[in-house]
Amino acid sequence: MAQAEKLSNRNSRKTGAVTFGVFATGDPRIDAASRQRCVNIVEMVAEAVVKRVKMPDGQPARVVFSQVLVDGERQADQVAGQFLAAGVDALICAPDTWAFPQLTTISLLARMPKGTPLNITCGNSGPKPGVVYAHALNGALAQSGILSHLNVGTWPDAGQSPQMTDQTISDLVDWCYAAMTAAGLRGRRVVIFGHDSMGMETALAHVIPTRRFFGLEITRLDMKLLADLLAKGAYDKKELAALRGWFDRHVGKRLELPGPAESERFNQSLAMYLIVRDLLADYNAVGGGFMSQLEWGSDLRGCPLPVADAMESLFNSTFDHAGRKPALPFATEADVQALLTMLVMTWLSGGNPPLFMDFRKVWEPWEIQALAGKEKVRFGANDLWAQRGFVDGDNSGSASLDWAGRPGESPEKLMARVNMPLADSSYFPGGGNSVSFITPGGIAGLAARLAYSDLSGMFSMVWDQAQTAEMPEKLSQAVCHTSNWNWPHTFVIPKYATMAEYKQYPPANHFHMTWNLSAARLEYWMDLANVLSVAPWQARPSFLPGVDRPQPLLHLLNGGEAQAKRLLAGK
Repeated sequence: MAQAEKLSNRNSRKTGAVTFGVFATGDPRIDAASRQRCVNIVEMVAEAVVKRVKMPDGQPARVVFSQVLVDGERQADQVAGQFLAAGVDALICAPDTWAFPQLTTISLLARMPKGTPLNITCGNSGPKPGVVYAHALNGALAQSGILSHLNVGTWPDAGQSPQMTDQTISDLVDWCYAAMTAAGLRGRRVVIFGHDSMGMETALAHVIPTRRFFGLEITRLDMKLLADLLAKGAYDKKELAALRGWFDRHVGKRLELPGPAESERFNQSLAMYLIVRDLLADYNAVGGGFMSQLEWGSDLRGCPLPVADAMESLFNSTFDHAGRKPALPFATEADVQALLTMLVMTWLSGGNPPLFMDFRKVWEPWEIQALAGKEKVRFGANDLWAQRGFVDGDNSGSASLDWAGRPGESPEKLMARVNMPLADSSYFPGGGNSVSFITPGGIAGLAARLAYSDLSGMFSMVWDQAQTAEMPEKLSQAVCHTSNWNWPHTFVIPKYATMAEYKQYPPANHFHMTWNLSAARLEYWMDLANVLSVAPWQARPSFLPGVDRPQPLLHLLNGGEAQAKRLLAGK
C-alpha cells in the first residue's frame, strides 16, 4: 500500500550553493570513439566551472554532469530527470556533434522549470560539427521566444580529451556568474528596517516588481524592534567588549570619543551591528538596509539614537572583529534599489565588497584644474583626474572598510587608514561616529545604479566601467572639504562617460561600485533578469570584443535588446 513520505527536518540544499548541470547532445549514428569524446568534453566543461565559480561566501558552485548523451527524447527525459533530482538551477550544453534540436535540448528544457538559464558552449569544429547544432538550437530557441546564450569557443577538432582555450573558459565563467546570481537570488530575502527611505522615490521597496523580476522577498521590520532590542541589551556582552576592543586597537586615537557619554553611544552603535547581524541570520537574509533618518537619529521630537555608520560599514566589509567573513550588502537610508544594485554586483564578482556612495560633486576637468592651480598642485597629461574629471563619491553610511585600501590588503592595513570622527551633530543629534577614509587610486571595476520605472514596469541598470583616482594629499583634502570631510571619499572616473554626460544621467542620488567585475558578467545578468541596460555614453561602442557579451540571438530577432526585453516583460 502506498504511503506518503515524511521529509527530513534538515535544512534544504536550496539554501546553499547554486547547481549547474552540464550535458551534451549526441547523434546515434556516430562511432563509439566520437561518443566517448563527447562524454569527455562534458566532464572537461564541468571541471572548468567547478574550479572557477564560487558563491559570495567563497564556497564553490555545485556542478553535476551527465554521461548520458542526449540523442533523442528518451535520453532527454532521462537527463532532465537526473538534473531535477539533483536540484539543477542552470544548464550548460556542450555539443561536439550534430544533433536534432527538438528531439534533444528542446525536449530536455520542456521538463525543466521555465526560465532555467541555458548556455551553449561549443568548439568551432568541423569533423562532427557541434557548432552547426549549436546554431540550429540557438536559432530554434530564439524563434520560440526562449533566451539562450551562445559561446562559440575553441577546442581541438581531434583527440579524445580536448581542452578549451582560456578565452572559451573565461566567456563561460562570466555567464556562470550571471546565472548563479540570477538563479541563486530567487527565493532569497533581504531585510529592511524602517519605511520609505527619507521619502526618496528612487529608493522605494518596489515589492511586487522585485519579486517578479528577481525572485527576491523584502522583509520589512520597524526600527522600533531594533530600538527595543538595544534597550533590552539583546546581544552578547562579551562579544560587544571584544568588538569594542578591536576598534580600540585598530583605530585608537582616530576614534573620536571626548567623554564617557560619547563612548557609550559608540558602544550602542556596535551593539546595533551584533543585534542586526543575528536578526539577518534568523531570516536567512542575503542583504539588508536601515532607514535611520529621520526618526532614528535626527528627529528631536523623539529620543535620537546613535548613527548606524559603523554597523553598515561592517556588514559591507569582508572582515570584522572575528576575522574574515562574507560581505553582506547593506544599504544606508533603507535605499532598496541601492541594496539590489550592491547585492547583484557582489554576487557577480564572487563576493567582492560593495561601495555605497552619494553621487556628490561632479568635478569637470576645468573645475578640478582650477582648484589644483589655487592649491599650487601640479598635474600633467597622465593625471586622469585632471584630464577626465571625476565624481566625489561620499556618504556617511555603508562605506565598506575594504575600500580604505586596495583589493587583497590585510584588515590591519585597511583599519590603519580609517578615521572615526564624531557624526555631524546638526544632522545627527543622536550622536555616534562616522567612518572616514580616502580610497586609493587605480582600482578598476564597474560603477552602476539600478532604477525602476512605473511607465514600463521594468528595472534598468545605469552603468559604466570605472576606476578610482588618487590626487596629491593637499588637493585631495581640498576636494573632501568642499563636501563632508568627515565621511568616506572615493573619487570615481568613468571609462566612457564624460562628466557632462555623467552628471546628467544618474538615476538617483546614490551610486555604487564593485571592483574586479567585468562588463560581460553584468550584461549576461541583465539578460537573465530582463533588466534594461543603460549605457548612453557617446564614446562607448555598442560592442567591445573581449569586454562585452555577444548579443543573444533572441534580442536581434526582436528589434534589439531593449525592444526584446520589453516584449519578454509582457509575456
